[in-house]
Amino acid sequence: MDTFVENFHTKKDVERMEYLPLGRTGLKVSKVSFGTGTFSQLYGDLDEAKAVEAVVYAVKRGINYFDTAPFYGQGRSEEVLGKALRKIPRQAYYVATKVGRYERDYERMFDYSAVKTRESVERSLKLLGVDYIDVVQIHDVEFAPNLDIIVEETLPTLEALRVEGKLRFIGVSAYPLHVLKQIIAKAPERFDTVLSYCRNTLFDDSLKEYIPFFQQNQLGIICASGHGMGLLTNSGPQPWHPADGQMKLVCQEAANHCKQQSIELGKLAMHHSIQLPGPATFLAGMQTTELVNINLDAYFNGLSKKEAEVLAYLKESVFSKTNNTHWEGVELESYWTAMKAAKMELNS
Repeated sequence: MDTFVENFHTKKDVERMEYLPLGRTGLKVSKVSFGTGTFSQLYGDLDEAKAVEAVVYAVKRGINYFDTAPFYGQGRSEEVLGKALRKIPRQAYYVATKVGRYERDYERMFDYSAVKTRESVERSLKLLGVDYIDVVQIHDVEFAPNLDIIVEETLPTLEALRVEGKLRFIGVSAYPLHVLKQIIAKAPERFDTVLSYCRNTLFDDSLKEYIPFFQQNQLGIICASGHGMGLLTNSGPQPWHPADGQMKLVCQEAANHCKQQSIELGKLAMHHSIQLPGPATFLAGMQTTELVNINLDAYFNGLSKKEAEVLAYLKESVFSKTNNTHWEGVELESYWTAMKAAKMELNS
């Protein structure tokens, strides 16, 4: 296995982990991978020491792919991940970050320009403490004023940075799956990976329809957030979560049922998510070694008889109540409404 380092890894875990080809990149990535959106204020207070410990522990147990972004805490996630990566041999991991989405303030949230893209990759290299980034993804392309700016500015800048040796592969992410299809069709053979999130969960299985298209384009498929950005956990989502009230109530009912049975909904959600054939890796946000253990337990050991029964009950009797299976358009509408208001204020 390419990322195995003698005397660093826990050999038995690495031998049990499945490593799948990430599209045509030549990278073989662990089936379970580590998302660090959780290393930011988006997911409450972070214990930095525990987060660093979780990353090192995850690598030792066979996870070799880490995903971050400048948007997660305006660089905090990259900075904390960078502190952890300095404790790990470079051969032992692949690291992915993003460009395009930056701040929480609407007016400074997105910038897909060539200048900002280059500046962002240079900053990510410093924060992560690496000489090159394995995958740089264009973040949430549905928010671009149009997809032409992605094709004419963001993408060529990343291609130039690749020639300079600062990154190896280029990816794209978005919540609406039809937008991912559009941008990939608009720039054939220029993307290496595609990241889809919250689209292969206990309440939404729409990713599976798009897998054949992504595979035809030889893309490495990254399936993120089988936990629905916290909806499918016992502790529940953060206040900013864009899902509607009815979906939140259904997920709360599922969490309450799990708590009564002393079961973690997050483990059931992870187990359900990783059954889907097609993705190279299943990315889960984690902050602590405890969360790493829950997700790896779902993968390595599957479910106990009781957990399997609870999952079957939830699928049949709880998640079947969901009216809307997604929140597509909710954040886009808020964003463009805010931008329009800001523009009117500027002109008044």
